[in-house]
Amino acid sequence: MTEFLHYLVDPFLWRGLVVAIQITAVSMALALVLGLLLALMRESRHAVLRLPAAFYTWLMRGTPLLLQLVFLYTALPSLGFSLGPVVTAMIGFTMNEAAFSGEIIRGGITSVGKSQVVAASSLGMGPVLTLRRVIMPQALRAIVPALGNNAISMLKFTSLASVIAVNELTLRSQTIVATNFEFFPVFLAAGAMYLAATTVMGFGQSALERKFALDRPTTPQAGFFARAVGLPRRRPKGGAATTPEPSPPVPADPPSDAGAAAPAPETAGVADLIARQATAPSESSGDSTHFVSCRNVHKAYEGRQILTGVDLDVQQGEVVVLMGPSGSGKSTLLRLINHLEDVDDGEVLVDGRHVGYELKDGALRPVSRLAQARAEARIGMVFQHFNLFDHLTVLDNISIAPMRVYGRDQTETKELALALLRDVGLEQHAHHLPHRLSGGQQQRVAIARALAIQPKLMLFDEPTSALDPELVGEVLQVIRRLAEAGMTMLVVTHEVRFAREVADRVVFMDGGKVVEQGTPQDVLDRPSHPRTQRFLNLVAQTEGV
Repeated sequence: MTEFLHYLVDPFLWRGLVVAIQITAVSMALALVLGLLLALMRESRHAVLRLPAAFYTWLMRGTPLLLQLVFLYTALPSLGFSLGPVVTAMIGFTMNEAAFSGEIIRGGITSVGKSQVVAASSLGMGPVLTLRRVIMPQALRAIVPALGNNAISMLKFTSLASVIAVNELTLRSQTIVATNFEFFPVFLAAGAMYLAATTVMGFGQSALERKFALDRPTTPQAGFFARAVGLPRRRPKGGAATTPEPSPPVPADPPSDAGAAAPAPETAGVADLIARQATAPSESSGDSTHFVSCRNVHKAYEGRQILTGVDLDVQQGEVVVLMGPSGSGKSTLLRLINHLEDVDDGEVLVDGRHVGYELKDGALRPVSRLAQARAEARIGMVFQHFNLFDHLTVLDNISIAPMRVYGRDQTETKELALALLRDVGLEQHAHHLPHRLSGGQQQRVAIARALAIQPKLMLFDEPTSALDPELVGEVLQVIRRLAEAGMTMLVVTHEVRFAREVADRVVFMDGGKVVEQGTPQDVLDRPSHPRTQRFLNLVAQTEGV
């Protein structure tokens, strides 16, 4: 035991551990950068990027690390690069780890649902901003544990660098043993040092996992230790916790499924103000008669025709409800209006302009800066499955686009977000993560997020179909208020009663075409087309059940 303790505090061995830690830290940092680049290249649609990345990954994963280190140590001097053992080891570990990190990062990126990317695109967020603010923060939940294991393994594998004369911990231990043959205490001390270093790294990994976990605390925390272990802010005696946030503290108990009732129309100022702004006279030099114009629109997926020549006009301030069976092309039409999908043939105009297209040589061509074009069009979209950003609080979900896309002041944006939450009856949930809300509450947050960009047009893609019947009324009430305020809206829904109350016009689609359109009384009460009659009869029977 005395010999063990002697070597445990031996500065000679500790300097060797420092060398191992330096190699690990530098190599891991560089490998993460190179690994991210490899992951993005592997996911590219262009073979010129994808194939070299795949070849590099195949080569580095398929050959032993020891062989790679020896090769670099002998090959670099012959090429005129005399970098020394430690730098050579860093290069070798970086090149090897980048291949593994790239696959881990790629797996994390692909684990993030495509719906998150679509939601970001609908808010005008570009690919780089979406990667930074939406994809990577969520991907890190899957990436951090695997990369943490790799970092710990790399620290232990630095012992392999002894073959190229790197004077790290294992080589120093062997040097001592070669002189006194005290195998057990020397290597036991070295093992304890490795264990201490990997334990610290394990704590760091755990802290990162908590940082990106969905069940992390989202209310203000007190102190570094409290943040590390997830303790709530301590409340002062006789009062509530003081926070720098402008909103009141969030209750600790999870919200009920029912949610708070939306305020009455006369108390809802901000959402109605935004709607009124959306109905202001247009500055566009295009067609002033129709705010949205679809002309002979075609769209196919993998040879299957979804839209086969849709013609549809929507006037400013009009509420148009799209109805029809599943697969009739309703949702696809909405995505084409916002240019979330390319139009195969025909054209779509919003406020007299093409969204994300320009006329070149007599043909429409997608613009290079599509995200900017979407942002300038100011089209808000609400999805069937909410598509909130899971890693962001309710307040941050609403604030991200105004701040990051439109460059609005942070304080002003937070005030707007809180006002919108008041309008939809959810201000008390500002600091909750989306998964802590009911379905109706999440959809109301999604509406507030879309309104935060001050849209000229709102698109609703079956906003109530994923909700329990008891929660449908919460969402429809918010949409009714927008309709009353004059917001131009296209709503895909099967809610016949809602369509009758709110819609200025009902459009029935089937087989990728507009089959029938007219006032709610004409289409819903006196349909002229047999297909419309059959559909409404089925809906009536279902509602009756």
